[in-house]
Amino acid sequence: MSDEARRTDSGIPVEPFYGPDTPGAFPFTRGVYESMYRGRVWTMRQYAGFGTAEETNERFRYLLDRGQTGLSVAFDLPTQMGYDSDATMARGEVGRVGVAIDSLDDMRRLFEGIPLDEVSTSMTINATAGILLALYVALGDEQGTSRDRLSGTVQNDVLKEYIARGTYIYPVHQSLRLVTDVMDFCAREVPRWNTVSISGYHIREAGSTAPQEVAFTFANGLEYVERAMAAGLDLESFAPRLSFFFAAHNDLFEEVAKFRAARRLWANLMRERFGASDRSCRLRFHTQTGGSTLTAQQPLNNVVRVAVQALAATMGGTQSLHTNGYDEALALPTEESATLALRTQQILASESGVTHTADPLGGSHYVEALTDEVERVAREYLERIAELGGAARAIDYMQEEIHQSAYRFQMEIESGDRSVVGVNQHVDEAASPRIGQPDYSTLERGQVERLASMKAERDLDGVASALAAVRARAGSDENLVPAFVEAVKVGVTLGEISDALREEWGTYDG
Repeated sequence: MSDEARRTDSGIPVEPFYGPDTPGAFPFTRGVYESMYRGRVWTMRQYAGFGTAEETNERFRYLLDRGQTGLSVAFDLPTQMGYDSDATMARGEVGRVGVAIDSLDDMRRLFEGIPLDEVSTSMTINATAGILLALYVALGDEQGTSRDRLSGTVQNDVLKEYIARGTYIYPVHQSLRLVTDVMDFCAREVPRWNTVSISGYHIREAGSTAPQEVAFTFANGLEYVERAMAAGLDLESFAPRLSFFFAAHNDLFEEVAKFRAARRLWANLMRERFGASDRSCRLRFHTQTGGSTLTAQQPLNNVVRVAVQALAATMGGTQSLHTNGYDEALALPTEESATLALRTQQILASESGVTHTADPLGGSHYVEALTDEVERVAREYLERIAELGGAARAIDYMQEEIHQSAYRFQMEIESGDRSVVGVNQHVDEAASPRIGQPDYSTLERGQVERLASMKAERDLDGVASALAAVRARAGSDENLVPAFVEAVKVGVTLGEISDALREEWGTYDG
């Protein structure tokens, strides 16, 4: 729709923005681009990962056929923790919370029929992010896709794993070395790739408040910037590719204010601490609606919750969005719920008017006051973290703050001071519906059998040589990602690379 055609349903013309402050200008409170959704609507990036690569590929194609504009991959717990599907530690967990990826063979099946130069792919992976990136790059090489045409994101935000989520492997210093290796490799080899998606989502889902989500996310982000610069990376070569990942919860106006405050705070932090250019001060972020807000009781109520949260994200100016399925408190989303979640975004984009003007709540006395307060409280947390020596040294402090917030929130629900419809208000005693689950035992056996077949056909001398190269680099200052790429090309698995690093570096024991 052209700018001239932007009108309300009653025919009233809508301006690109209202008020004296221009979107797209420092400090970006009103949006990172002047035209915002008039120029390009947010990316509708639905998250999917189902047991096997074939099943996930089928869901990707299903969503792409229905108008999804970006892919987002959920990995199972063994993949996140650096174990192959045949490992003792993986038993009973293969394919349960996402797709199992052990090798380049799995990656081929995951993206079968999907040219990597035609999609943008986000991978929610942290401790093993460098290995998953290597698998994606190797597959691109195999498809004949130039590395400078690959686009997407690896989350690669390992600090929040220590703070809020738990899928860490190595000691903190070595984990941060892997983060900067990915940043350095992509700056040189994969320039369109977002090398770290600094995640407040899991911090919020663990129970933080909105200001804590912003503050702790930015503490981690500042740590990554400082580590990258200490490793010799030029700020302007990597900072524009930093991206962020936030949650959208139910308090519509606080969430909009949070996103506005976050943009302004990050821009000012980057300018104050590093003298960054405008381009490196832009806070670009993905949003996911709040999984922890979904209820197993009266699950259709979640349709409304997701719509409200998606509205907050879009009025807050997100660059991409995942909307949860209403049944996710019960099981993996069905095709029906996944389609409805995508249609929620499409209705917002096409029918609600949120794309007509930038920052539609800008200038509201309430929203502006909330924006100021979220920023003020977040700055106070950041000052305390700085006093403790930065994010890597303040892990215990952030954990305790999140735990206290989560406890207060739960006590408010149990006392009735906080209403949750269907849980402690307007309760329906009818049983929640039962939703079928995949046969995970059969799925796991099939994955293990495929892995055994792949391993039997490998050049074992090539595997041994590639793993020796990984170990050598782990003990030096050389970037590990090129060694990962060469290793996966000769059939080395994710678990074997992770085990080699465990042998060299040890593991984090809290």
